[in-house]
Amino acid sequence: MNQYPLWKYILILFVLVIGGIYSLPNLYGEDPAVQISGSRSAKVTAATLENVQQQLKDAEIEVLGAVLDDNGIKVRLKSTSSQLKARDLLQSKLGDAYTVALNLVPATPVWLDFFDAKPMYLGLDLRGGVHFLMEVDMKTVIDKALNSYTEDMRRTMREEKIRYRAVRLLASGVLEAEFQDEETRDKGERVIKDELRDLEVTTSQRGDLFLVTAAMKESAVMEKQRFAIEQNMTSLRNRVNELGVAEPIIQQQGQDRIVVQLPGVQDTAKAKEILGRTATLDFRMVDEEHDPVAAMSGRVPAGSQLYKMRNGVPILLKKQSIYSGDNIVDAAPGFDSLNNTPIVSITLDSRGAAINQKITGKNINKRMAVVYIEIKTETKRDKDGNPILDEQGKEIKVKRRVEEVITAPVIRAQLGKRYQIEGLDSVEEANDLSLLLRAGALAAPIDIVEERTIGPSLGQDNIDQGFTSILIGFAAIFVFMIIYYSRFGLIANSALLLNVVLLVAVLSIFQATLTLPGIAGILLTVGMAVDANVLIFERIREEIRNGSTPQASIHAGYAKALSTIADANITTLIAAIMLFNFGTGPIKGFAITLSIGILTSMFTAIFAARGLTNKLYGGRSLKKLPI
Repeated sequence: MNQYPLWKYILILFVLVIGGIYSLPNLYGEDPAVQISGSRSAKVTAATLENVQQQLKDAEIEVLGAVLDDNGIKVRLKSTSSQLKARDLLQSKLGDAYTVALNLVPATPVWLDFFDAKPMYLGLDLRGGVHFLMEVDMKTVIDKALNSYTEDMRRTMREEKIRYRAVRLLASGVLEAEFQDEETRDKGERVIKDELRDLEVTTSQRGDLFLVTAAMKESAVMEKQRFAIEQNMTSLRNRVNELGVAEPIIQQQGQDRIVVQLPGVQDTAKAKEILGRTATLDFRMVDEEHDPVAAMSGRVPAGSQLYKMRNGVPILLKKQSIYSGDNIVDAAPGFDSLNNTPIVSITLDSRGAAINQKITGKNINKRMAVVYIEIKTETKRDKDGNPILDEQGKEIKVKRRVEEVITAPVIRAQLGKRYQIEGLDSVEEANDLSLLLRAGALAAPIDIVEERTIGPSLGQDNIDQGFTSILIGFAAIFVFMIIYYSRFGLIANSALLLNVVLLVAVLSIFQATLTLPGIAGILLTVGMAVDANVLIFERIREEIRNGSTPQASIHAGYAKALSTIADANITTLIAAIMLFNFGTGPIKGFAITLSIGILTSMFTAIFAARGLTNKLYGGRSLKKLPI
């Protein structure tokens, strides 16, 4: 009685070895490092790695190791002071074509790479990093939608051949269309209702003018705002991926705010620049029928808008946009083979490609302009340059829309899905523009309303305190179990250690993120794992008191306690799943470790502890159990 077949012992041993291997990387910590990444026009190669190593050697900066992977070059250094020196040196030597950022990399031994064993990711509260709270400008979202509806209203009535006097957007956010007679107005009303279903349409009369007024429905406003948040979050995720940050947290907070947490990021300048910028492109035909110089005096033709080229030369463009950066699916920097100047190669989606092909086919030998649009947030200042504060003492922020025509080439042939943008000033500008376009345009400007940087030392303090709390909890449980259950307490403690090893191994294999709430989940798991053993041991004691033999008591204890243990763990697992589905970041971290801990504790308490008990006491003639 109470003997496992050989394959079960081999399985337990195999799980123990695998758990040990994949949990080991978490014991080695992290080293300060610099990460070098290049643009598509300046790739990081083995030659770049040799150059970096030689530069650091010449500067007598001690290097612990350097590797080249898909994300670029990572150079591990001995101290943070060496890290800063290396960053400054390499940035000056490599130039603007490469980005040199501060980072932290695992100090895992090389032999563990054979198993692809990596430490689990640590959250912002443990590893340090930067926390941004961003606010989406919802007014711009609605204004953009209203302007689009205004153009759609004009286009729809032109297509239906309905004559109207004017279509304008009022300051109150209401669209107004003027007609000369009631019959035409009623036709216009029907068309607008059919085509623009997001608008609430009413009719009225002012003097001899017949009016159709339209306002956005409340449901449409909420949908536009929801879409803006979702698109901005998607764009921010893509931009963070470009920065190469592991396990970022990007989530909505409230109706109009987004939280971005970048664990491990120490050099926040580049991250802030990329995340905070709102840049896109707009493609418009050039108004070649009117003189832009005359327009500078205030006589801008209807349907056109005055811009300036980068060299300051005025240019008139049609107000109607052909397509925008929303239709761009890929953008890559490069060089023009003829002039050796920086360019950005653009790839459009199917809708943008169809529009591009149609418009350029009809306008060969005419000019099409590429307008670069960026919303910048600046501090409002007085005439002396000092920041102006509001009633709460905070700096007043103002938004400035920067629009400039990058280039306005002549259309020589029909364009399609792919083409190039020229007229860029530098390789760095081509890299930044392609990154922003590739990541996706923001649906609306965002302001960084809060920025917090958590240093690695504070994160290490959290790790140390969490580790200390786990050690104290372990020690208390170990002592109690040995005193109360004697040798069986040692079995429970062994299973408990295996449970934690397996839990850490699973988190590492799936590259989950450990946070402070996650450590709380581990502590709760430890308590629940002991609870399973307590149920088993108390059942064994009860069987002994009822007169059963030691072997029969062991068998009954594990068999009859199984259903109770399963019920308790399954109900807790259901609660953990609900927490993960409906909770936010910290709660999800707690739910993940708790869920994994429940599964590993059931394996160790029921299967591994039973195997150890069988190995020690199974098949033997026992008169008394040390329990």
